[in-house]
Amino acid sequence: MIKGITLVTQVASAAALDRLTSLFGALGFEPGKSWNDGSGRGSAFLAPIGNLELIAGRPPAVPPVLVEVTQLDQIHSVVEQWMIANYRTEEVAELLSGVAPTHWDSRLFTVTVDSSFVLGFWESENPLHGKPIAVEGDLSAAGMKFAIVVARWNAVITDRLLQGALDALRRSGAVQSDVQIVRVPGAWEIPSAARALAKSKSCDAIVTLGCLIRGETAHYEAIYTEVARGIGQSQQETGVPHALGVLTCETLEQALDRAGVKAGNKGFEAAIAAIEMVSIHRKLSAQPRRN
Repeated sequence: MIKGITLVTQVASAAALDRLTSLFGALGFEPGKSWNDGSGRGSAFLAPIGNLELIAGRPPAVPPVLVEVTQLDQIHSVVEQWMIANYRTEEVAELLSGVAPTHWDSRLFTVTVDSSFVLGFWESENPLHGKPIAVEGDLSAAGMKFAIVVARWNAVITDRLLQGALDALRRSGAVQSDVQIVRVPGAWEIPSAARALAKSKSCDAIVTLGCLIRGETAHYEAIYTEVARGIGQSQQETGVPHALGVLTCETLEQALDRAGVKAGNKGFEAAIAAIEMVSIHRKLSAQPRRN
């Protein structure tokens, strides 16, 4: 199995090697095993990720050694300070380039340690660069069917949550005829209605909305624990995604804040989560089975 890759590069002189060793140390490279056999010496530096690029035809107009970084502007500042300490002032502007965009969706700057060695530092501008390939849900609700189970208890809150959920679904492409609303007395009854809907297979996802306020409910924690457990069990046992939009708050003011006043609308967030989970389920179901 392949473990790693090492690119061996010769520099013009021992002084150039010492300068590079100093620069890489200033940048925080992990030192590898150095060597000196009397006829030559070398310094090794380790990076989390290595890459060997082979080229046929016209070589690209980049330095032979490229170091990929994050926070490129800060790296440029570190290199500039190192050069000020090791070169004459007039040399710094000549040997260190500014940060500039490239035609390959990135930014780059170069530093010439000596005439034999040019080093490039770059940062990708692609937000997906370097991230592992993952299955993610889309946020289009077109063609999806939803059920919303909403508690009447604390209606001043739950009505706001319902409006937030409907807003999210409509903005995402769901049509009114594909959204069923079921009202139940309180949060305690939400899991029962949700399970009945999930078993009916009449919807792709269920959005559960309710509100429990500690100051009004002596057995607040016991109720919420059972409500959350019931919704979770319904989702796991039926395979239909359930989005949890049941608020648990200390005061009415906190509940109002989470229902659209200050801290977003939990109903909107739950509906968006439901859309994404339907999309993920469909993508996973469409994948070929692996032997």
